[in-house]
Amino acid sequence: MHSPQPTVFLVDDEATVLKIVGSRLRAAGFVVAEFSAAAEFLAIYNPAEPGCLVLDMAMPDVNGLDVQQQLAALGSEMPIIFFSGSADVPMCVQAMKCGAVDFVTKAAPPTDLVTAIGKALEHDRLARQRRVELDDIQRRIASLTPRERMVLAHIVTGKLNKQIAGDLGTAEKTIKVHRGRVMAKMRVVSVAELVRLVAKCGASFPSVNGP
Repeated sequence: MHSPQPTVFLVDDEATVLKIVGSRLRAAGFVVAEFSAAAEFLAIYNPAEPGCLVLDMAMPDVNGLDVQQQLAALGSEMPIIFFSGSADVPMCVQAMKCGAVDFVTKAAPPTDLVTAIGKALEHDRLARQRRVELDDIQRRIASLTPRERMVLAHIVTGKLNKQIAGDLGTAEKTIKVHRGRVMAKMRVVSVAELVRLVAKCGASFPSVNGP
């Protein structure tokens, strides 16, 4: 199943800007959704929908930075490009510190915004891909029994079956069985691959200092 084509959400209170910029972006091949007020965008915002937000910095109903904060409070990771009528350095710095991916002035060449959007959409694609991968790893770990999780915790520290058996107070052949099940459930064929998966998701496990 293919992911839906990402959308460029364009928010600006000036009708002329929406029309001109929206047309340019569509001509560049983007799917565009236009909003004349931040509230309109926030009302339809769906974190599952891929895309990026091109947000006017100064609007009569709400400041662009306020919208950024509202989205952050919702746990949004949608890339934001601020689109401003002036190069307000302090605002630009604040926006970038709060996670904006770019800041483009309306006087800049149209290609600057197109380039920024391309990068933002790629940023969003990679972030979503990483979340899917992490969710899959977490599901694999969740499928392990408590004992298998303990064995996994020992495996990723580099311990041999005999050492793990000693730590957990059980027979080495029992650890071999657990180890095989861990490798199968985690869908890996080597310890190195297993370690990479665990490191990627930052999983935590029971103490490996004893049973």
